[in-house]
Amino acid sequence: MGGCATMLSVKKADRKNDSSTFFCQKLFYGFLHDDAWVMIHDMHIQGKQERPDLLDVASWRRNYLQDELRRSNLHPTPLGQFHTWLGEAERCPGILESTAMVLSTASSQGEVSSRVVLLKGYDEHGFRFFTNTGSRKAAQIASNASVSLLFFWEALERQVQINGKASLLPRSETEAYFASRPQGSRIGAWASRQSEVLPDRETLDRRAEELTERFAEGEVPTPEFWSGYLVVPQTYEFWQGRANRLHDRFRYRISGDRWTIERLNP
Repeated sequence: MGGCATMLSVKKADRKNDSSTFFCQKLFYGFLHDDAWVMIHDMHIQGKQERPDLLDVASWRRNYLQDELRRSNLHPTPLGQFHTWLGEAERCPGILESTAMVLSTASSQGEVSSRVVLLKGYDEHGFRFFTNTGSRKAAQIASNASVSLLFFWEALERQVQINGKASLLPRSETEAYFASRPQGSRIGAWASRQSEVLPDRETLDRRAEELTERFAEGEVPTPEFWSGYLVVPQTYEFWQGRANRLHDRFRYRISGDRWTIERLNP
């Protein structure tokens, strides 16, 4: 937990690109040989001179020193390991949305799209999220059920990637979750024709106001165009950042009725 605060304290210096700040970063992240730092600094200055309209992102770097991951410390099941890491992410003050995950989907023609959604449930059956069934992600899932979930907890220098198949949840589960949402979120679900072109913000706000009046005297029902999805995992990968890019990576892969654990090269 102390590592979360340490990372936040140095982060302000991470995103400046003047020469003096660059060498301050060397003090923070000074795990490279001096010759390497000279080369990086030269690239930094050259990049500024050649393209002053672009940020010199090649010079933005830091070492990962928060933790390590050993095979002996892994939970025998990927769900158990995920549960442990999610709990630590939720308790870390440097992480605002521990349940935020990048959901990647692909069309039947292979066109890939990604977006951040929130995890709304997980157990031995899979991982749940909810969305508008008229959205691009829903359309892609309908034609290609293979998806990827990625949790990135920067303050802990950790990632979890889950690959699997997505399918619609039973309507009863969708309605139960929708009923638990705040009134404003339920109105928002009705107001948004997700992924369709919107002429201006006022159009969306006007719809929300009209719906607020419409449902003022009663409950907001679950829209027919809104549903939950269950992602059934086929593989999990747990990634822990380490110094000099020698990261720890472990993959859980289903084999028969049990999980096989493999260490991967970083």
